[in-house]
Amino acid sequence: MNLKNLLDNSTDTSLSGQKWHMLRQAIVKRLLSSGNATIAELGSELQSSVPTVTKAVNELLIEGYVVDMGKITNSGGRRPSLYSINPTCAYFLGVNVNRASMSIGLQNIKNEFVSIELDSSFVLENTAESLQELCNLINSFIEDSAVEKRLIVGVCINLSGRINSMEGFSYNYFFSENRPLTEIIADQLGLPVRLENDTRAMTFGEYREGIVDGEQNIIFLNYSWGVAIGMITDGKLYYGKSGYSGEFGHSTIFNNEIMCQCGKLGCLETEISGWSLVNQFKNALKEGKQSKVVLEDNSHTLQHHAIISGAINLEDSLCIELVTNQSEKMGRYLSIILNIFNPELLVIGGDFSQLGDYALLPIQSALKKHSLGLVNRDVKLKKSSLGLRAGVIGACCVVKEKMLSQLIIN
Repeated sequence: MNLKNLLDNSTDTSLSGQKWHMLRQAIVKRLLSSGNATIAELGSELQSSVPTVTKAVNELLIEGYVVDMGKITNSGGRRPSLYSINPTCAYFLGVNVNRASMSIGLQNIKNEFVSIELDSSFVLENTAESLQELCNLINSFIEDSAVEKRLIVGVCINLSGRINSMEGFSYNYFFSENRPLTEIIADQLGLPVRLENDTRAMTFGEYREGIVDGEQNIIFLNYSWGVAIGMITDGKLYYGKSGYSGEFGHSTIFNNEIMCQCGKLGCLETEISGWSLVNQFKNALKEGKQSKVVLEDNSHTLQHHAIISGAINLEDSLCIELVTNQSEKMGRYLSIILNIFNPELLVIGGDFSQLGDYALLPIQSALKKHSLGLVNRDVKLKKSSLGLRAGVIGACCVVKEKMLSQLIIN
């Protein structure tokens, strides 16, 4: 039993062999996209006879792709069996890599985690040693998961910054002009690998398994150490031409002469982000303001976490003042995005979403003040429901969507 075999082209090149393979794929597609079904329902929807569908389903049962869920109740006569995809026939591995940690999870084909590790220790550096450590950690996770590697359909790895998912290149980390990063990692893992921008993966995770409730036009804000947005338009993830959409934090907005991490001056991130929050906190202390929070002097520790925690857990007045001021600014500039895209839903995710009303209320107030009234009435503002799991869930969703694209056809 290996779903990869069903995804591949049939080894039988005859017309009848090709048709039979397509019917088997269509049955799996139907059970994946719409849920459990009886033989009669499959036959009707796939426009195939009951005996033919019965034979195909029996083959899929024997091979382990499909399971019999038992008889269902009906109004009379012989009770039919209900069939479902076997959750153990395929797995999808998602990896979300942050600056000072990584999260990794393995989902079965029904989107259930069989193994997950959140915020494991890992320092992301643009070195060959860091890449090797990442591959070693992924391989160790697979070995400890008790899932056979041959059943893992593919891997999606999320990184921040400019990611060309179509060609498999990252232009911020581990860039090589000679080979796509996906090929380099695939050699280490022995599995198909896809790269995705972390914010875009979080957006897709929220859309598939999070707070989204039927909305088809969505803006997701990843408000963390840096700032970026992900977009769903008409129910589809928006990439742009080469996959570089969503770099909201690197919009040159302020005339402050502060150097951004991207190398430009005055980007939104220079005043609204986790790293700018740390700078603002340190400057406030130098000016004589007081705080209960003490920042650890560690370049790999995301110090903004301590300030966010200080606002939430200690009700520290300086922390609350700083995050409130930032969030009001964030709402002001998000209003531009609302006026351009007119979304149905704005989801606040990332580290700052942990602040709850400390962030949401200033953002909401600024949106009402600065966006067009008609646009503002169209949009709902919600906090991410997935939290730390958003990236790894999104990665699993991305690899499932891509690897099964020949089965899941809208």
